[in-house]
Amino acid sequence: MTATLPVSVESEIFYPSADGQPVAETYDHLYALLTTLEVLKQYLANRQATVLANQFLYYAQGFPKLRVAPDVMVIFDVAPGGRDNYKIWEEGQVPTVIFEMTSFGTKGQDEIFKKTLYEQLGVKEYWLFDPKSEWVEQQLRGYRLRGEIYEPIEDGRSEPLQLRLVVEGKLIGFYREDTGEKLLIPGELAQALRQEVLARQQAEELVEQERQRAEQERQRAEQAELQIEQLKARLRSLNVDPDTIQ
Repeated sequence: MTATLPVSVESEIFYPSADGQPVAETYDHLYALLTTLEVLKQYLANRQATVLANQFLYYAQGFPKLRVAPDVMVIFDVAPGGRDNYKIWEEGQVPTVIFEMTSFGTKGQDEIFKKTLYEQLGVKEYWLFDPKSEWVEQQLRGYRLRGEIYEPIEDGRSEPLQLRLVVEGKLIGFYREDTGEKLLIPGELAQALRQEVLARQQAEELVEQERQRAEQERQRAEQAELQIEQLKARLRSLNVDPDTIQ
């Protein structure tokens, strides 16, 4: 059972939302963090879940120094939307999946301290991604909770997310297990939107060309009908019945 502090005591405790430290170590780490955040936010947009990035995760009520800032964390069964920080005892849910964009400088923290902490908290999956290929073999390493112990993930699958993870340069590629469809990153989404707009414009141009062609055919038919009527009128003026002409 989790102990709860009296409201009067809890209200006097300050839980900061920032520490003034950089969001990420390098541009590559920041880009991997932001694209992972955006891709998963889009993927879970209609779910009862939230995706947070580089925000304090407080795991011990009354002890604001006991905190960690996962690069990206996915929490299910909570209200969607952002938070300034995340307190486990207030939300009632432990993060389900956590991603850390690791480097040689953070290796010990990521592979030992955070791995042990997330294991003890009950985080179902923990993924380490090394965008610069500094120490993680094949850049991506995952752990899945079995009982109370983390075991290496051998199949590249995230069970809670139902996604397949693939290293694509300095980013993680995410693919739906049900359709095989790739979850597009913002740049790819923009390109897909441009292609969709272009295809729509081309389709509209074809429709307009067909409309114009049909209109021209209609005008030609009307002109031909007019010419026939004019010819019939001339024949009648010559006392010739056009209807008798074979």
